[in-house]
Amino acid sequence: MKNNLLLFTSVLFFFLISCNSKEREYYLFTSFHEPANEGLRYLYSEDGYHWDSIPGIFLKPDIGKQQLMRDPSIVKGPGDVYHLVWTTSWKGDLGFGHAQSKDLIHWSEQKMIPAMTDTTTVNVWAPEIFYDDVNDQYIVVWASCVPGKFENGVEDEYNNHRLYYLTTKDFETFSPTKLFLDPGFSVIDATIVKRSADDYVLVLKDNTRPNRNLKVAFAKSPVGPYSDVSDPFTGEFIEGPTVTKVGEDYLIYFDMYREKIYGAMRTSDFIDFLDVNGEITVPAGHKHGTITKVPASVLEGLKKHSIHHNEKNL
Repeated sequence: MKNNLLLFTSVLFFFLISCNSKEREYYLFTSFHEPANEGLRYLYSEDGYHWDSIPGIFLKPDIGKQQLMRDPSIVKGPGDVYHLVWTTSWKGDLGFGHAQSKDLIHWSEQKMIPAMTDTTTVNVWAPEIFYDDVNDQYIVVWASCVPGKFENGVEDEYNNHRLYYLTTKDFETFSPTKLFLDPGFSVIDATIVKRSADDYVLVLKDNTRPNRNLKVAFAKSPVGPYSDVSDPFTGEFIEGPTVTKVGEDYLIYFDMYREKIYGAMRTSDFIDFLDVNGEITVPAGHKHGTITKVPASVLEGLKKHSIHHNEKNL
């Protein structure tokens, strides 16, 4: 009896230590400011609704014809390594940017990841990175316009986008590029949400005139096939969706680019959506990226780096 009590006490002790040693996590939002030539910025939040800026630039773009950093998308993979992908130019580049970091301050060499082999491709826009933990691989989805490849509909052939993707385990070797989604209309800005091992949601932008709104589709695999594209759940002139889970709900943030503000919808099932614009606060000038979670130590490192950098520039 005494031995059993001792064993129970020891297990409880180590369990409590384990619980107490787990770091608190914060929401981190990647960002850029127009005209998108300065580089990577961050916002952070304790509750997923109210955001503050971390002043400074954390990665200045140096690749691509225009050397831009638009649509910065980030994910944390195995080994607590963060991978960032971004749009490098409005037109002319056949790939997207990539860099990786352990602390979100010190980054690897920036590389252009070849994405499209058809040289008539107009652009490679808004790469979105997703870590597929079921198959231990990264999936990058982006939008490209290849003139004459699809029926134009209401768009001309130089603005008729479809979604493409590739996969990689190490960002050294890559799968061939494949068509990710052709919903029968011009589509950009896709983000993948995992609900379970065989239940995925795709949030996408219908980029046709006059729609420019957000819709969802569903699949059993992160690479699809996605079906049942929904009716729009936002108004017009919306782009850059990103999704984060807060409690039992999902928050879908998006850039209301004509009004130059951020908006958000809350949903528990991606069928019914509630406008929560009045419940969020996002600093002015923030442009669309993605949301991930980081431990308190990483956030504190970013804040200290920001203060030190600003003091040096005074």
